[in-house]
Amino acid sequence: MSDEELSGVLEELCRSKAEEFRMLGYEQVIGKDIWDCVSDKYKKTGIPPLHRIVNDILSLKVTGFMNWMTMSIYKDAR
Repeated sequence: MSDEELSGVLEELCRSKAEEFRMLGYEQVIGKDIWDCVSDKYKKTGIPPLHRIVNDILSLKVTGFMNWMTMSIYKDAR
């Protein structure tokens, strides 16, 4: 699988997770928000294996996402 194809698959997973969140009432969430949340923890440790990335996207809970959003707002305010 090429890098471009892999990127497309990950984008689709993020869009799917964002759609799940929208069905739960979080209507402003988009796929990029999901990716930003999941990939934020890779800044310190580096990019993990593909199965770990997929697991992190699919297992992301609304509470974890909202905690990340809140912390991001506080970090940006400084």
